[in-house]
Amino acid sequence: MKNIRLKLAASLLMLCLFISFNAQGQGQVLSIDEVLAIFYERNLDLIAAQYNIDQSQADAVIASAIPNPTFSFQLSELSRNINNGSTATGCNHNPGVSCGPAEYFSFSQLIEVAGKRGLRIQSSGFATQAAESDFRDAVRIFSNLVRDTYYELLQAQKNHWLAQEIVDHYQVIGKANSLRLKSGDISESDFLRVKMEALRAESDLDNAQTALEQAKANLAVVLRWPDKSLQFEAKEQWPEIKDIGQHLAKEQLIGKALEHRPDLQADRQRAEQADKELALAHRLKYPDVTVTAGYARDPSNNALNSAFVGVSVPLPLFYQYKGESDKAAVNLNQSRLAMEQTELGIRNDVVSALATWNSTDKIVHRFEDGLMNDAVAVRDSAELAYSRGATSVLDFIDAQRSYKNVMRDYYSALINRANAYYDLAKVLGIEPANSQAVVGHTEPYLEKAGNNIDLPALGHR
Repeated sequence: MKNIRLKLAASLLMLCLFISFNAQGQGQVLSIDEVLAIFYERNLDLIAAQYNIDQSQADAVIASAIPNPTFSFQLSELSRNINNGSTATGCNHNPGVSCGPAEYFSFSQLIEVAGKRGLRIQSSGFATQAAESDFRDAVRIFSNLVRDTYYELLQAQKNHWLAQEIVDHYQVIGKANSLRLKSGDISESDFLRVKMEALRAESDLDNAQTALEQAKANLAVVLRWPDKSLQFEAKEQWPEIKDIGQHLAKEQLIGKALEHRPDLQADRQRAEQADKELALAHRLKYPDVTVTAGYARDPSNNALNSAFVGVSVPLPLFYQYKGESDKAAVNLNQSRLAMEQTELGIRNDVVSALATWNSTDKIVHRFEDGLMNDAVAVRDSAELAYSRGATSVLDFIDAQRSYKNVMRDYYSALINRANAYYDLAKVLGIEPANSQAVVGHTEPYLEKAGNNIDLPALGHR
């Protein structure tokens, strides 16, 4: 009885371990939007810090600040016998009595002229907008980086599935060939050729498994290696192809990209900032005014209590800030040149992305218009003919290889079209996500930035 209980307990333990092993071994299937959400949940703080949005806002506060007034206090006429025996009205005329030192209290306030403070505010505002545009551009680029890695994993999964299907297929054929060999229906050479092809299929499966593990590791690196990231599986989710302008003429599409691209907006805002900096540098030659007002108590003076007012102005006689003006002019020219280079790059990106999209879309349609069905039909007919001795083993193997190549090329075409679609959206500055995966995580940063930027509206599947 004791042995029976031990065996039963051991069986239950093995069953629990088996269930636990299967649960751990099962992959967690994620959609593209869920992967994007994980990425921005774990990385958005770093991205925002990299583009210094908080710092640019702090600089804007500093630029708009009004200079603080200055308070000063001064004692004058300090000596051993201060104003002894002074004949001033405020003094005791006794020679042995000290009247005390003179006391001066004053406030000074710097007054900026020629609109310098306003120009600084405008310049810092453009700097903040440029930082926000840089952040939006980072979101645009990183979103596609995540998508590329996601579809790399999906392609590895599809290739692994295809390799497994072919291995399973050859196992069934191998069993049938063993029976046919024993009955003398096929020759040993034909049997060996099919067996060698089955071994090649197993090697392809091993390579596909290696590529799958590497694709999972690549996704884990991009996501900063969250828990169980090596068990993630990509959901077979292809982009819902929407009209993002792919049917427009090239010039219209270029105009759309020039309107939406955040990197070009950032360059324009920096050029505007440089223009304000140049105007500010030109106005530095207009000196600011310092106004001083105060109260004086001077016992040695006939007027014991008095007030005073003064104005001080620096005279730009020897240096008139030409260096600052020249430096600001150079910075403006560089900003405008960077803007022109970005615009040229956008034009090239749009033409290239549109050509890639048109090509990949046509290839997928060619596969779906009959090539895949033809490959499956040829494989099945060749297999049926071979099983009945109506075709050679070489024709049979060639049909199997053709099916494998067609399916691999089809999966590759699907991945290429998905990437081309997202790349076209990226070069246009449009976010084509099917959920709020990107916006939901970036909204706090955009609100913090002052609601000066808007991500393109996201569609829903």
